[in-house]
Amino acid sequence: MNERKTAIVTGSATGVGAATAELLAARGCNVVVNYTRSEKEALETSKRCQTAGADTRVVRGDVSEDADCRALAAAAMEAWGRIDYLVNNAGRTRFNPYANFHGIEKQDFLDIYAVNVVGAYQMIRAAEPHMRALGSGAVVNNSSIGGVTGVASSIPYAASKAALNLMTKSLAHVLGPEIRINSVAPGMIRTRWLKGGMGDKAYQGMLDLASSILPLKQVAGPEHVAEVIVWFLEGAPLITGETLIADSGAHLGQLPPLSTGDSE
Repeated sequence: MNERKTAIVTGSATGVGAATAELLAARGCNVVVNYTRSEKEALETSKRCQTAGADTRVVRGDVSEDADCRALAAAAMEAWGRIDYLVNNAGRTRFNPYANFHGIEKQDFLDIYAVNVVGAYQMIRAAEPHMRALGSGAVVNNSSIGGVTGVASSIPYAASKAALNLMTKSLAHVLGPEIRINSVAPGMIRTRWLKGGMGDKAYQGMLDLASSILPLKQVAGPEHVAEVIVWFLEGAPLITGETLIADSGAHLGQLPPLSTGDSE
């Protein structure tokens, strides 16, 4: 068995997922880099991880498909014989103003839940036996402040992240004692995902507003959220079933929190 720890990071071509993969590589982990569409960016992330000293595997896969989740776990096991960490970062939304109540269809809910909730569950199920066999493991679900406040890119997205937070708590009852599981709930993050969904003008306006009125006067970059995720993986030995808000204080009420996540 490879002595270097191994991590699977879903949706790690760009944004928070890429930053998390790179930080884990720098901390001594081999990494499975996962993408659905952004192959070029995934290969670039993999290269940066390798520069940091990691061995990597780049695996295309849609976490809403159970076979793809099992393939991600198999890639880690075949390469290194172990899975220490799982980061469920892959996410999906449909940007839709809340007032446009009729702009959401049944399929939007199904598509979003398939990735954000079912996909996370399937990845955990695929990794769990290997973590148990190792005798230890840690899972972090990248959630959203929208799952706490109800304010996000769309109602289905907020609802899915609330479900993810509760699922985290539910799974903590059965994954221990070998495996810890926690969620991180970021606020607005400076990513192309959010910029693309909001549009340039609205995105810049929100950045300017947030930078001026948030208690910590800054909007997170992907690297800030990655630091929290990796802390949950490497530290926090007695914490499981927790959802930690990381939003520069947006949940205190100064700014309507926005959803975050990466789907590529």
